[in-house]
Amino acid sequence: MPPRLRLTSVTIGTSQPSELARFYSQLLSLPVTADEGPVPGEPDKGGWAQIRPPEQVNAPTLDFEYERCYARPVWPSVSGRQTATQHLDIKVDDLPAAVDWAVACGAVLAEVQPQDDVRVLLDPDGHPFCLFL
Repeated sequence: MPPRLRLTSVTIGTSQPSELARFYSQLLSLPVTADEGPVPGEPDKGGWAQIRPPEQVNAPTLDFEYERCYARPVWPSVSGRQTATQHLDIKVDDLPAAVDWAVACGAVLAEVQPQDDVRVLLDPDGHPFCLFL
């Protein structure tokens, strides 16, 4: 029998951890629970930050970690360019209202929308995420 494993968090590499944590905090109505400044040798925007749902909410913590060589991903993927290796899927009740909210928080609607019931948006550092019904 395998050992018990439980997913607790997802870490997102970024050039701006504090800013991205504030974006997702506003988008998802979750508190920023950690915001550590840069370690020696990192730029002012270095460090890491975190948003965490309340204990009674069954959702992962999101960590935002400074990546020294971060390259903004291109979506959809283009040969020879940095691709998004993962993305967040966020279930919503009202897709148009959720898109409007995400844009008001600082997201950008992606030019390519592959499905009618899903909207792909880009966060302030270029990571794609999907809103779906």
